[in-house]
Amino acid sequence: MSVNEETPFTPLSELVHAHAQARPADEALCDEVQRLTWAQLDARIDRVAASLQRDGLIPGDAVALWAGSTVETACLFLGALRAGAAVAPLSPSVTPQEGRSMLADAGARWVFLDDVGQALWERMPPADGGALHGDSLPSPRVVHQADLSAWLAPEGTVPQHWLAEPEDPFNIIYSSGTTGTPKGIVQPHGMRWMHVRRGMAYGYGPHSRTLLSTPLYSNTTLVAFMPTLGLGGCMHLMPRFDAARWLQRAQAERITHTMLVPVQYRRLLEHAAFDGHDLSSLQMKFCTSAPFSADLKRRVLRRMPGGLVEFYGMTEGGGTCILEAHHHPDKLHTVGQPSKGHDVRLIDEEGQQVWPAVNAADDEAVIGSAAGSHASTVTGEVVGRSPAMMTGYHGQPQKTREAEWYDDQGQRFIRTGDVGRFDEDGFLILFDRRKDMVISGGFNLYPSDLEALLMQHPAVAEAAVVGVASARWGETPVAWVVRRQSDSSPSESSLLEWFNARCGKTQRLAGLAFIDELPRSAIGKVLKRELRDRWQQPVV
Repeated sequence: MSVNEETPFTPLSELVHAHAQARPADEALCDEVQRLTWAQLDARIDRVAASLQRDGLIPGDAVALWAGSTVETACLFLGALRAGAAVAPLSPSVTPQEGRSMLADAGARWVFLDDVGQALWERMPPADGGALHGDSLPSPRVVHQADLSAWLAPEGTVPQHWLAEPEDPFNIIYSSGTTGTPKGIVQPHGMRWMHVRRGMAYGYGPHSRTLLSTPLYSNTTLVAFMPTLGLGGCMHLMPRFDAARWLQRAQAERITHTMLVPVQYRRLLEHAAFDGHDLSSLQMKFCTSAPFSADLKRRVLRRMPGGLVEFYGMTEGGGTCILEAHHHPDKLHTVGQPSKGHDVRLIDEEGQQVWPAVNAADDEAVIGSAAGSHASTVTGEVVGRSPAMMTGYHGQPQKTREAEWYDDQGQRFIRTGDVGRFDEDGFLILFDRRKDMVISGGFNLYPSDLEALLMQHPAVAEAAVVGVASARWGETPVAWVVRRQSDSSPSESSLLEWFNARCGKTQRLAGLAFIDELPRSAIGKVLKRELRDRWQQPVV
């Protein structure tokens, strides 16, 4: 099936079936153990869908996946979608209590586990009355992937056809939990369809081969997973990222597309064998989810073939900005311009729109692009709307309302919590997460500014600045620093002195400590709450 700008909404399940009819013998889905053709993939997900329907699945029911990124997990994901389920892929790095809470929140009626998921399942605390929460939700049916062959319907079984509508739930993605209890983000089929359509601009198609090493429970992965399969490319999955193995597979499989988070790009470039691998097949590389420094972007452009595209946005959807770094090497300090059809604005702490100016003349205001002579130094929280937006947080209407902002026309936007401004060309410059901002003695300090200065020291490989309690200032900034492997100097005190001599008085660090590795989520986000909690040194 050929998808173009005129193609109406088509669910992913229908696209997979169309590709299987058109190119049954071509490879569609691979991991390090299995390789499936389109015909085999279509037949496998038919069996999954038929099995769920046999067991009583009703469209809209939640199916949870607590398993790694493998062909088996992907087939379960796709088969559940074909049956009409909302898929809830769960992280294996959560605590048993968090896992139990997420399963209960999703209302999962089926849970599919691999060995890691099984270990977490067995450690989950008991619930009253044999239910996951209270007496309102019976315990789900649990299927270990080792038992799939016995659970699956016979080969050749065809499920009852179900056709998704754009507003139907596609998945429930649970936030990383870096700021508290994870929330279930309900993304509809229509939002995922927009990701497929966007892929046409970046060369996805029948001849593309995508390598993904981030987990399937992450929206980061699905942003590239959707256009690859939706537009007929071959998907290559890695259960976990390893720089040496990634380089080997990218070369051997002639990979054309990949999605990597910044820390993965850095580890690839620093790998001793990087220059010994042929990556000439790469056509397009993507990045999202974590801050991507201008210096690292520059190094990626210089040393890795193909284009480099950064997506800035939320798992919740809303406004997305895109930086095509290979086309705009002078804008690497930004996260790009609002995507076509995306409306991105800035609001102040009272929720009033500050950019574009609400009193600008109609022929001057550029809603969603902030380009031209009206760019300013005005900063504010980034909010956005687009056809790709979450339905809401599952079962949490109050949290959903807190994430929304409405303009004077009643249009719904998603709040990002990020603070930024637009430059004169309509490129968004981010300063920091509002929640990460340090308010010290009445001054607002952006950790990203301090981290950028620390990174100028030749001995600093990575840095994270957080605010800790101070009796004198209310809050004060401290830094965690990862040293370059080849450099055992300077000392903590001398680096602190170096930094404080180069910044304004209000920006000085109250403390600095070395750490072997910054704690990160599976998609590379620095867990600043953990760093804040870990700080034990006294500060003034």
